[in-house]
Amino acid sequence: MASLVLHDYFRSSASYRVRIALNIKGLAYERIEVSLIAGEQRSDAYLELNAQGFVPMLVADGEPIIQSMAIIDWLDRAFPEPRLIPEDSMPRAVALAQAQVVASDIHPLNNLRVLKYLTRDLGLNETTKDRWIATWIAQGFEALEAMAGDGIYLGGDTPSIADCCLAPQMYNARRFEVPLDDYPRLVAIDAACLELAAFQNAHPDAVKPA
Repeated sequence: MASLVLHDYFRSSASYRVRIALNIKGLAYERIEVSLIAGEQRSDAYLELNAQGFVPMLVADGEPIIQSMAIIDWLDRAFPEPRLIPEDSMPRAVALAQAQVVASDIHPLNNLRVLKYLTRDLGLNETTKDRWIATWIAQGFEALEAMAGDGIYLGGDTPSIADCCLAPQMYNARRFEVPLDDYPRLVAIDAACLELAAFQNAHPDAVKPA
């Protein structure tokens, strides 16, 4: 069994995804909190391991892996069961497309460094910033609602990489008070996810520093 150390921040969406994936696979790992608020991700020691200075970073047997989607892909190859990314070509494409709606189209526009730039450098007030956040969540969720199938989860009868991405984004939507009435499938899928211990134990409230 590989030695796994996850460097993450409790409220980071990308980190939350990886915690879910680790939990679904039943893997033991050490967790090291990297405070984005305190700027610990920009420390010399952290940048030596991760030149990009982001979280999450998974160190597997001493080898750092960065970027949440790459980490989940590595986990799926190193620990194939249960699978998060389907092997067959079409289900794989569907799962990755659903996941990328969140990971590529919603989250990057709403992560902490972008929000800080909007307020600190561009001078946007909190009301305008919140409109920015809600706009990109709504556009992504509208597409994802249409892409959701009839299964319990986005991944069908078992959670997939898409569900690992959805749950953190739903958490963020609620945190920023984005209305969810137009996305009943996403709400139902998120509720099903949150009934699972793997999702519960990865939730920011379960791992936030004391």
